[in-house]
Amino acid sequence: MAEIRVPELAESITEGTIARWLKQPGETVEKGEFIVELETDKVNVEVISEEAGVVQEILAAEGDTVEVGQVIATVGAGSGAPAAPAPAAEQAAPKAEETAAPAAPAAAATEEGTADRTIASPAARKLAREKGIDLAAVSPVDPMGRVRVQDVEAHGTAPKAPAAAAPAPKAAAQQDDGRITREKMTRRRQTIAKRLLEVKQSTAMLTTFNEIDMTNVMELRSRKKDQFFEQNDVRLGFMSFFTKAVVAALKKYPYVNSEIDGDEILLKNYYDIGIAVSTEGGLVVPNVVDADRKNFAEIEASIGELAVKARDNKLTIADMTGGSFTITNGGVFGSLMSTPILNGTQVGILGMHTIQKRPVAVGDQIEIRPMMYVALSYDHRVIDGKDSVGFLKMVKELIENPEDLLLGS
Repeated sequence: MAEIRVPELAESITEGTIARWLKQPGETVEKGEFIVELETDKVNVEVISEEAGVVQEILAAEGDTVEVGQVIATVGAGSGAPAAPAPAAEQAAPKAEETAAPAAPAAAATEEGTADRTIASPAARKLAREKGIDLAAVSPVDPMGRVRVQDVEAHGTAPKAPAAAAPAPKAAAQQDDGRITREKMTRRRQTIAKRLLEVKQSTAMLTTFNEIDMTNVMELRSRKKDQFFEQNDVRLGFMSFFTKAVVAALKKYPYVNSEIDGDEILLKNYYDIGIAVSTEGGLVVPNVVDADRKNFAEIEASIGELAVKARDNKLTIADMTGGSFTITNGGVFGSLMSTPILNGTQVGILGMHTIQKRPVAVGDQIEIRPMMYVALSYDHRVIDGKDSVGFLKMVKELIENPEDLLLGS
């Protein structure tokens, strides 16, 4: 019998949440095959089985919090035989229910030592053991006959109601009288909320704004994009221009590329630029490592790869750690102006916004130009107004004169 344990995840991560079981009891698993997906504070991690065999028991349900080293399943010898024949009473059930029921055996010994073939979730079995309830006596509301936690709780606190009067099973979002939908936050959303609150409470965060005339960079991009794609097999976007501009500005204003450690300031001599990516599970910030050493094509390729990994839940801990500065682009959602919140221990973050045509003064004339508001949020404990304004002004000037970026790369 082999035990499936929660692996070491990262130095700062000690627990995770069962996001999805990829194998069920009774199913065959090969050595090295994924058996469960864990959701951590930063990334999703797929856990493999170290042994080939058959999943014998699942010890933690989807949604449960588990700790590093905890046994969450067992794998034993076998070939994945089908479920044991049902008792005569169950064999008389309609064929539709027989074919729809899970094929995995759900055998568990009761206190009397008899075989309990009741189909139940791991969490329901655990609760039944704690309450001393015989699962066979619990009336499930699931039409497929699977006993869930709420069935065990109802059995222990109220008389059994007729099957026809049983309430519909609640999904992850629990409804209260139809007026409120109660939805449990995912682990990642809880972590995001906690860290954003910590940043607001532990930093002296201020934001300075400016606006950029995007005429020249849009013209250059339009003129070069086809040639760029043919040569590099990657599309030329605006993010590479902003990444290059940020790196140049960080070199001139090094305190924007730092963090506080106690009573010391750590000036970072590297340029790992975090690019905020929106996913279904929340905002994640993977890093373009050594952005100062990459050309435009390499930056665009890195951003594209990280975005795909983020949306497929394939980011690694290494992708998410060690960033020195962050860029977030609310413009992709139509945001005209916002105040970005600092990312972790970093002391600066640049917010890009939607490009909007506006009348602006060009010399003594009023012209319609494509304009973008940009925002720099910074920790005033480290960065003074002079550096913050100078940093943002330099980013503006470089984007408005993109040939300087190309020559500098």
